[in-house]
Amino acid sequence: MKRFRCGDVVPGCTATFHGTADEVLGAVAAHARHDHGLTSVPDGMVEQVRAAMLDG
Repeated sequence: MKRFRCGDVVPGCTATFHGTADEVLGAVAAHARHDHGLTSVPDGMVEQVRAAMLDG
């Protein structure tokens, strides 16, 4: 299991995600579209999310 805090990439955001790496990435992409207004998630941001994921 992985966990990710959006605030580690987007300062001030308090959203957190838990699950497999793929589940977290899917949830983060939906969150980015819905809560941050992104129409697509840039590759660089995906890499930032992957790098910020922690076990647990």
